[in-house]
Amino acid sequence: MLGASLRRLREKVGLEREEAGFHIRASASKISRMELGRVGFKTRDVEDLLTLYGVVDDAERRALLEMVREANTPGWWHKYSDVLPSWFTTYVGLEEAASLIRTYEVQFVPGLLQTANYARAIYQLGNPDATPEEIEKRVQTRLQRQQRFARKDGPRLWAVIDEAALRRIIGGREVMIEQLQHLLHVATFPNITIQVMPFKFGSHAAEGGAFSILRFPESDLSDVVYVEQLWGALYLDKREEVDPYLTAMEQLCVESTTPGGTVELIDRLLRKM
Repeated sequence: MLGASLRRLREKVGLEREEAGFHIRASASKISRMELGRVGFKTRDVEDLLTLYGVVDDAERRALLEMVREANTPGWWHKYSDVLPSWFTTYVGLEEAASLIRTYEVQFVPGLLQTANYARAIYQLGNPDATPEEIEKRVQTRLQRQQRFARKDGPRLWAVIDEAALRRIIGGREVMIEQLQHLLHVATFPNITIQVMPFKFGSHAAEGGAFSILRFPESDLSDVVYVEQLWGALYLDKREEVDPYLTAMEQLCVESTTPGGTVELIDRLLRKM
């Protein structure tokens, strides 16, 4: 989260990205990419920015410079970079650092709750030209992302799923039964909450589509909203951008089933399979 810390420091002293970029012989767009974690960090650049931002305390400087080394160390997901788009690897890095992920999904079961067979069916539908090896690497990436949530000390996941996603048959009847049973299983985890936005509510607060909100353990870091598009994604972290999504998520949670109601709804769907 070095980028977010640098942005906070820059804003604290009231500097624009253009001014910060000029100080390190770079452009405003590079400062933007650094603050979003989309580019590698050079120790010299960070040292110069810390001086510009008035960070003179030795302990604070050492801690931030240590984050340079950590930020430049490839995460486990980089070995899958040949099958993952660059805009998504940014999300996986943020996901790994998050302590709470709230997500709303319309079309599919959220990726962090998918079975291997369900994920495989989705990848095959969306990537008809991909080789079996590429599909399997993508599936393995998804399963590895899920591992943190199976630990007792893992982050919290709060998912709201549109009822349509649970009724849409992906991969055939057997795959869908397995997926619904998996949701019942993970719903028992203490750090996972699953709600369903039922058809009976008609229109609701998130008509615009799926999104995720990531919160981090560092209190000075802002939430990040992730909105995936067909060939890219939006990363929103300014207060005025994040607040409408927080409001929509709160409303979704109020209107959706309780966790107990979710179990009852999934049970009814399984009996109809």
